[in-house]
Amino acid sequence: MSIDPRWVFLILVAAAVFTAAQAASGLVRVAGAKRKVNKRLATADKIGNLADLVLELRKQRGLDEKGNRRGVRWFSELVLRSGVTYQPRRWALICIGLAVSISLTIFMLAHNPLIAAGVGPVAGIVLPLLFLKFKAGKRAKMLGEQLPNALEVIIRSLEAGHPVPTAVSLVGREMPDPIGSEFGMAGDEIAYGATLEQAVGRIADRCRHPDMDLFAATIRLQEKSGGNLTGLLKMNAKAVRERHKMRLKIKAASAEGSASALILTAAPFGVLAILTVASPHFYGDVIHAKPVQMGLAGLGFWMFLGNMVMRRMIDMRI
Repeated sequence: MSIDPRWVFLILVAAAVFTAAQAASGLVRVAGAKRKVNKRLATADKIGNLADLVLELRKQRGLDEKGNRRGVRWFSELVLRSGVTYQPRRWALICIGLAVSISLTIFMLAHNPLIAAGVGPVAGIVLPLLFLKFKAGKRAKMLGEQLPNALEVIIRSLEAGHPVPTAVSLVGREMPDPIGSEFGMAGDEIAYGATLEQAVGRIADRCRHPDMDLFAATIRLQEKSGGNLTGLLKMNAKAVRERHKMRLKIKAASAEGSASALILTAAPFGVLAILTVASPHFYGDVIHAKPVQMGLAGLGFWMFLGNMVMRRMIDMRI
């Protein structure tokens, strides 16, 4: 039985392409992971002095030289929790550009300068805030997932005989963001003269995460009453893992309610879109009548109320 050389050639080409794709994918993943791990370390490479490094890291997070918030409190907290580099001038230009773009788009579509002048600036402020809120939520989720592994790194480092500052700095060098940058800042502050309790307390203040608050409370308890820090951190890591498992169970249990709320909310709008396309005059002839407008407004209110009730039913926190 003879084998066609063309098939052999095609198989070799396919194998080569598959190998090249796997190599490229691996390089991209490694480069991405290295970039994430070295995000704070890149700043350290540029700044050799420890004091200047601490000040620069605080400046990037929107803090003053002493580590306190600057500006409006709620906005500074949102920036801290989001992890976005603090760049007020750039943000102002983005907000202005976004407001002008939206205003011009609305004016071109609606030909109404009042609506364009009112909606554009509001959108230019609200949309960036929503982006920061989204980044803060995503970052908080990653912190909850990474904290048990960070505690395990500290525990194993302490069991190997390393001092606490070295164990904290090890997390900053080996783990990706956001946990790596937070513990890296804590390690720099400890080397700069802060105590472990102060550095961990600032982590909890920057992150505003319940698991970080538990970690900070554990450190405060050990600092004041003494005891085996490794054993306390082991219990802390176990508690954080159990809390994360409980959050996943709650998310799975409430998924049905979330899907029901989404379907029930989208169904009326879907039917309205179908009727508008299939029979444009179904509502078009009576949409200007007061009873119809009042009825639609009442239905919209009841839909909003139902969504709020379902949200309260599935909004379970620990």
